[in-house]
Amino acid sequence: MHEMSLCESILKIVQDQAASQKFERVITVYLELGVLSHVTPEAMLFCFDIVTKDSLADGAKLEIHQAPGQAWCLGCEKNVKIEKWGQPCPECTNYNLQITAGDEMKVTELEVE
Repeated sequence: MHEMSLCESILKIVQDQAASQKFERVITVYLELGVLSHVTPEAMLFCFDIVTKDSLADGAKLEIHQAPGQAWCLGCEKNVKIEKWGQPCPECTNYNLQITAGDEMKVTELEVE
């Protein structure tokens, strides 16, 4: 389950920010998670609670915003919305798509005390 190591990386980001910005407790971590990222939001929520136990983020809420997938179609030369890998272009049915958004995962905001 790679979500566990991803949550460990999130905790490291939180700890680094706590050291540089001098806060002691995290209330909420806001995470942008692309629909094409191969990461399951439910697994992230489960792993986050385990990884943050006994840390400055213990009891914090992980708020996940799912970002839509987008691609550039090399066939019709349009920017199109896609919902999963391997999907054809919704405009021309070409499979030659270059992903431009929706495969990312990033901490966008921290609510702290």
